[in-house]
Amino acid sequence: MDGDSAVDAIARCGLIRGGLLPVRVSSSVISVFLAMSLISPPNAFKAGTVNGPASLKQEVAQVAALSQVEAVVSWLRGHEAQFSEWQMELTRIPAPPFGESARAEWLKARFSELGLQDVRIDEVGNVLAIRPGAKNGGRFVALTAHLDTVFPGQGPVAVRREGGRLYGPGISDNGAGVTALLALAAALNQAQVRTQAPLLFIGNVGEEGEGDVRGMRHIFSDPRWRESISATLVLDGAGTDSIVTEALGSKRFLVTVHGPGGHSWSDFGVPNPIVVLARAIEVFSRTPIPVTPKTTFNIGVISGGTSVNSIPESASMRVDIRSTSGEQVERLEKALRQALDQAVAQETQGRGGSRDGLSWELKLIGDRPAARLHEPSRLLAVMQAVDGYLGISARVQRASTDANIPIAMGQDACAIGAGGTGGGAHTQHEWYDPANRDFGLKRILLAVLTLAGAAE
Repeated sequence: MDGDSAVDAIARCGLIRGGLLPVRVSSSVISVFLAMSLISPPNAFKAGTVNGPASLKQEVAQVAALSQVEAVVSWLRGHEAQFSEWQMELTRIPAPPFGESARAEWLKARFSELGLQDVRIDEVGNVLAIRPGAKNGGRFVALTAHLDTVFPGQGPVAVRREGGRLYGPGISDNGAGVTALLALAAALNQAQVRTQAPLLFIGNVGEEGEGDVRGMRHIFSDPRWRESISATLVLDGAGTDSIVTEALGSKRFLVTVHGPGGHSWSDFGVPNPIVVLARAIEVFSRTPIPVTPKTTFNIGVISGGTSVNSIPESASMRVDIRSTSGEQVERLEKALRQALDQAVAQETQGRGGSRDGLSWELKLIGDRPAARLHEPSRLLAVMQAVDGYLGISARVQRASTDANIPIAMGQDACAIGAGGTGGGAHTQHEWYDPANRDFGLKRILLAVLTLAGAAE
């Protein structure tokens, strides 16, 4: 931070409260660090190439051996109480897709307290903050975590601590990821670690459900960010056992059946949209699904009707279709349309084929691109070198995450967990265990410092 000591900055942001006294880095340690600045800046690597495995392993080991890095790791290990408090405070703020504004304001305040610069909320609600690098004009290494949850915003979210675990809907997905952003920003400032490349911290909106990764779409549609971000590390949920480099494609639909409606007694026999929807679901659910390529579908929401004694005028459902094959997604969409046609035909039998105002419509409400990380990828090579150094056997996986957007645009990006363990995602019983969270944060730290380079 320009003009201020790290200890003063941390004191202002409240990390000294509750006995969380930062570790002061001595001038001798800083001298050792400067003498050991063996990390090459990102621009030292030619476009489209990566270091060999042995070279990257050595590079990661050199980063890990720096005295300042050891100080950061020690600080992370000693401040779990603060991280858990942040995580619980954040999770209490409801943040459904398109309703993340209160949580965004909370994160903006935390970023400012931690001394990040140019902190702001953009047009769609993303929270962005910059940690400048030593090299003017350098490309950013971006760290991002989504703010939203799958749960509706209906007042404060119930969060509790029980034993060593934290409980609450959204506590892991993605309370863990957002907390990791704050932990890394605080730790880097505490040890006064400088990087060659600037770091971009992002709390993005719209990852879940009908948010349709709108936050990341907005960022990478902006030439300023699209052309100035060299690598994007998406922090999503808990764990250290995976690296998501393949973007799972999906389509989501709002299906609505319309009818004339009426009274349950006097208008009995009028086509019932709920019955039509139920028939369509039954037919569609019998669609053959291949094991390979893996393909899935889900009917996640059903709604419609006004009262128990009213024939509804409309009924709707939301359908999610995913596959590693675009052809399978298209096949299932076709099967869904055929199921609706068949259900309408069954409902109108005995009426001379008259639909009596009965119709259906299918609206696309989500379309996530399928893609694979380009080769060679420096980001993936760095992550694998870090995992090799730490003894982690992470699986390279396919999933639907915020990384879908940059990967589909040919950008260097992947998604990883933020450490600790979690379970019950997307349910009211979601939990997060922060034990060994510091190990996951160390993994992120080593990757970021290897990617961004160390500055004198």
